[in-house]
Amino acid sequence: MRLGVDVGGSKVEVALLDRQGRVALRQRAATPQGSYEAALHALCATILAVERDAGEPCTVGVGIPGALSPRSGLVQNAYNTPLNGRPLKSDLEAALARGVRLANDANCFALSEALDGAARGARVVFGAILGTGAGGGIAVDRRILEGRNAIGGEWGHNPLPWMTREEHPGPACYCGRSGCIEQFVSGPALARDKTAVGEAAALARYQDRLARALAHVVNLLDPDVIVLGGGVSNLEHLYAEVPALLARYVYTHSFDTPLLRAAHGDASGVRGAAMLWDQT
Repeated sequence: MRLGVDVGGSKVEVALLDRQGRVALRQRAATPQGSYEAALHALCATILAVERDAGEPCTVGVGIPGALSPRSGLVQNAYNTPLNGRPLKSDLEAALARGVRLANDANCFALSEALDGAARGARVVFGAILGTGAGGGIAVDRRILEGRNAIGGEWGHNPLPWMTREEHPGPACYCGRSGCIEQFVSGPALARDKTAVGEAAALARYQDRLARALAHVVNLLDPDVIVLGGGVSNLEHLYAEVPALLARYVYTHSFDTPLLRAAHGDASGVRGAAMLWDQT
């Protein structure tokens, strides 16, 4: 059986997949706050408890904000968590006495949807998580595309393209820059805009901003499918309105890339973490 863990800023989700890929167990707990050592201990205890419930040893895959640096082996870009700058993979492997696979949470999301979700059968998949932030992941031929620096798919910290005069230079981002896509298309960004301009105007601006942001992805990657996840992905009108707006911005006259909602909903990330051992 395969055990997946999705570590978020506020919650840790664990899921157990059986041999047919069905979720046999799924549970959530608050993300441990405080020291790295306390977080590591709690994470290991949760994994071992779920494994005891399974009644057999499991493979373990972990999705995290940020990623593992290919050079240092330390977690990078996991802002506002005790994991940043720590050797989480090697520490988990030592504590659990087995190999562990670890990947960016948005990459796990993209993998889940590519293997047996909304993008099943597609060769190149871009997965965008529109939630507390704006994460992105890429799967090609049923494998995660991490990139040389383990930042493949990190569209959220590129600047919003084609900013208007009113948008420029954009809100400050916790990464240290201003105008990042995440500050325009995340859930909190949409909520702030609703307060400022009203719901109808904010939704119209959001759709156009999302289309501009995704147009850069299409121009660079030209994926077969774009899959949306996260809380904002539940807005049904996005799938009716954004594709037509996207067609205005992409560098082609025959744009027809499907924009789809995640088939596995908010379970997709943790499923993808468990599926890290299934990459072909």
